[in-house]
Amino acid sequence: MVNWPITAKFAHLNFIVLILPIVAYGHPVLRKVCKDIFPDHPGLEKLITDMWETMYLSNGVGLAAPQVNHDIRLFIVDSHRIFEGMDEKEQALYPDAPGIKQVFINAHIVELDGKPWPYNEGCLSIPKIREDIVRPESVTIKFLDEQFESHMKTFHGITARVIQHEYDHIEGKLFIDYLTPLKRKLMKGKLNDITKGNINVDYKMLFPK
Repeated sequence: MVNWPITAKFAHLNFIVLILPIVAYGHPVLRKVCKDIFPDHPGLEKLITDMWETMYLSNGVGLAAPQVNHDIRLFIVDSHRIFEGMDEKEQALYPDAPGIKQVFINAHIVELDGKPWPYNEGCLSIPKIREDIVRPESVTIKFLDEQFESHMKTFHGITARVIQHEYDHIEGKLFIDYLTPLKRKLMKGKLNDITKGNINVDYKMLFPK
């Protein structure tokens, strides 16, 4: 999930500094239901480190393994970054302030709860497209952290939304799947341009062959 509005924090950086390219819409890995992994998964520690760096350099607040071409149940979330741009009054509107920074491995949602609410979402794999998406206010999720210690926690507000967005990625779903058929049809040209690589972004992308 991409932060908004995009800050100038990394504006001076060229996209080639990204550790991992972001997989673009249309790549088959984005539609895979990802598989659980074990502690001895090859290169896992480095992958997590590289995902954090890639996410920050591309101004994201969450990143899932399929977005960097790995079909495993792994995603990262740093919702602190959303609240950093808010004043205290605005932060008070959200129960999850000041946010979390967390690695989620082998995550499985236990329950979605709370009143559904809209929020404008974007995605690093679908650049320059943003839409209001309605999601439940809270999510209870079972997951392992980077030490493979087990947790079951309930998250609320914006943090819950980012988690749901990234969780969708490991289930082979995208935020645009929640749009009406008409909206999807209207943005078909933009989506095709992304798939073909006809898009200018500040970070390196991996396009379908």
